[in-house]
Amino acid sequence: MGTAVLLLITLLLVYVGFPHIAQSGIDNSTLNITAVRITNPTDASFLINQASVITSSSAYHPQLDAFNASLSLLGQAPYAYITIPAIHATATATADVNQVVQIANLTAFAAFTTALLQNEMVSLQVSGNTALHEMAFPATTVNYSKTVQLSGFNHLAGFAVTSFTISLAPSPNGTNLLGEVLIPNPSVFTFAMGNVTMDLSVDGRPIGASTLSDLVLAPGNNTVPMTAATNQTAVLELITGTYKDGLLPVDIAGKSSVYDGVHLPYYEAALAIVTQRVVLDVGAALNAAGVVL
Repeated sequence: MGTAVLLLITLLLVYVGFPHIAQSGIDNSTLNITAVRITNPTDASFLINQASVITSSSAYHPQLDAFNASLSLLGQAPYAYITIPAIHATATATADVNQVVQIANLTAFAAFTTALLQNEMVSLQVSGNTALHEMAFPATTVNYSKTVQLSGFNHLAGFAVTSFTISLAPSPNGTNLLGEVLIPNPSVFTFAMGNVTMDLSVDGRPIGASTLSDLVLAPGNNTVPMTAATNQTAVLELITGTYKDGLLPVDIAGKSSVYDGVHLPYYEAALAIVTQRVVLDVGAALNAAGVVL
């Protein structure tokens, strides 16, 4: 009887207790994503470099096999799948990803980029199943599911045109304004967006378009060269009419994101949502260009 009881206890520990302990350890661990670079984008894929730190207070330090994990905006369909490398789950472990990712759902990825651009915080869901190994216990399957809170762009708060000059003689491509813009990026994401074009308007009246060439948004403050082709006739009518002080309230609305000649619909969807208004001292810039108002 004693041997049978011991055998039963052993079986319960191996096949019931250990899987429960293993899953509990995974559930109680934390995932912190410290950096994400999304580069070489196409309309169907991108290169991701992601750095993460996994922390655990468990007394056990198991080995997790590499596994495929879905990425999604919390509550939405996965937009991509990445391979999480094998991890030795010590108190602090790193999990770095470097791979070309096929976009699984363009609509879902556009929803994620839009949420990231609009909100101060977003919830990223990382989910998958893997095998866990600990000492002599049989390998057990665990569900790895983490919701990671990430800082977003918060409607591009802090966006500003920091300087600009006007040319009375446009270049061959129509450019007649050169300047710089400040784009804060409080997130951990770096995005290579290619050539970003934005429509310019005042009180709903189109006055031109601006371009940010080869735009790469890195964490922190980004100072980016800007060019624009403006309708100078329309601008002059505005500052000699409604805006005689020369201060134009210009609305800037994202139009396109083109990388290596390919439109990126998941960035364009996000850019179309957020409009920035900046007040430009066009009168002073025209005076500097030799126009006396």
